[in-house]
Amino acid sequence: MIRLGEKQDLVVVKEVEFGVYLAVSEEEAQERVLLPKRQVPEGTKTGDTIRVFIYRDSRDRLIATVREPGLQLGQVAELTVAQVGKIGAFLDWGLEKDLLLPFRQQRGKVEQGDRVLVSLYIDKSDRLCATMNVYDSLRTDSPYGREDRVRGRVYEISDNFGAFVAVDNLYSALIPKKELYGEVEPGKDVEARVVQVREDGKLTLSIRDKAYLQMDKDADMLLELMERRDGRLSFNDKASPELIRRETGMSKNEFKRAVGRLLKERKIQITGDAIQII
Repeated sequence: MIRLGEKQDLVVVKEVEFGVYLAVSEEEAQERVLLPKRQVPEGTKTGDTIRVFIYRDSRDRLIATVREPGLQLGQVAELTVAQVGKIGAFLDWGLEKDLLLPFRQQRGKVEQGDRVLVSLYIDKSDRLCATMNVYDSLRTDSPYGREDRVRGRVYEISDNFGAFVAVDNLYSALIPKKELYGEVEPGKDVEARVVQVREDGKLTLSIRDKAYLQMDKDADMLLELMERRDGRLSFNDKASPELIRRETGMSKNEFKRAVGRLLKERKIQITGDAIQII
């Protein structure tokens, strides 16, 4: 069977003026697809095997190409938005016809020139389209282990779970909600530390160092924050976790550790409901 959205080896079953027709085998020549003449390798003859990718042309006809597509079924890739139209965005994937990313398959607004992380699917009309919902296409066989440093693209933020990340644009990972820190946004790359490889192969990440290492960084950051605010914070370590995270990006425990470090170093003092640089 000729498989849409995949590369496969097909046999030349007929030569015509405008190209060659390919099929799975000479015995199954009733199901065939055209490889345009300009892409037929020199010296090709009936019976030869050619490796091609199958997609649809501008008239929605199956067509073969020897060009390397930027994306195939079952893969995840970062593609460039070539233009935005009335039905969605069109992505450059290295073929003559751009790949449609429908509006309903987008995660946030995309614009011309953006680089977006997508996977490929076949829609109800048997056409290839892109989607930014890549969760089910990410792999769970990463080579990474606990404490490895990784880099990945944030593709979704969940209020319940945290930030979903595609490590190396290939592997499934999550930064839990309690580990979110700083500016973590969909479409942005993050560097993180693997804190767990789950039984299903998915990675749990943290964008913070181990507590004893992170404490020094947090203390320095807190001191810089206070310096920008005339040397004081209008709350202390008794404040609510929500207020602390909103103002500093830290959890309450992280904030208390940083405050404790600065108190020990006699760089700050707690006065009433505030913290002040000495």
